[in-house]
Amino acid sequence: MIVLAIIITACGSGKQSSEESEKSAQTADTENWIQLFNGKDLNDWQIKFTGYELGENFNNTFRVEDGLLRVRYDDWDQWDSQFGHIFYKDEFSHYRLRVEYRFVDEQVKGGPGWAFRNNGLMLHGQTAESMEVDQDFPVSIEVQLLGGSGEGERSTMNLCTPGTNVVMDSILVEEHCITSDSETYHGDQWVTVEVEVRGGEVLRHFVEGEEVMSYEQPQLDPRDPYYQKLLPADGNKIISKGSISLQAESHPTDFRKIELLVLDEE
Repeated sequence: MIVLAIIITACGSGKQSSEESEKSAQTADTENWIQLFNGKDLNDWQIKFTGYELGENFNNTFRVEDGLLRVRYDDWDQWDSQFGHIFYKDEFSHYRLRVEYRFVDEQVKGGPGWAFRNNGLMLHGQTAESMEVDQDFPVSIEVQLLGGSGEGERSTMNLCTPGTNVVMDSILVEEHCITSDSETYHGDQWVTVEVEVRGGEVLRHFVEGEEVMSYEQPQLDPRDPYYQKLLPADGNKIISKGSISLQAESHPTDFRKIELLVLDEE
């Protein structure tokens, strides 16, 4: 239910100015967003690292400091393919996800070159509990977050597909990663991104309010080793809901907002 705040003007007409109407709409909009990250702790999240049991926060990588959810590597000696993911407790189907992130500091020693200033929003994913101990990535739709090196172009909000495929322009896409139309974001600046997810139908990526990519029919990939395990009993490989997780894959990252607006199923 949407609650609208009605402000009575000083003249008693009962009408709102355009500015007051805008503020009311913003208030109503804010009240409907779910704050997945509360700025205080990780009580609503589950952590899984490659090679470790669910719940072990390897080397204190995921932490909350100064109101930020941080991915940090100061307790690491070097990288050894211990990919990490932090899962929100609930699954979702139709929603908008809004995230504010930035890349900072230096990549951990030994981190892969492709993982420089690299993180991701793993959507429509398998549950944390269903991951194998040695599994690198959850089967999911990855909305890839990338930062620039200071020169050249490197788009963000790309698409990667660990264990999945999508349809673009009526064609089944089996490539692992596809670049978006976004600008490059160099340095340690904050970037605001959104994803609109419509179940097993359409997903759209936005950077600073501009749409940079869209695709349809997210689905399990029969070539993936976890396909049979995750395929539902009815054999429908279209993914219409799933987990949301963030990554730790060797570069320090800050998140200061992670919020979700549930959408009506049309």
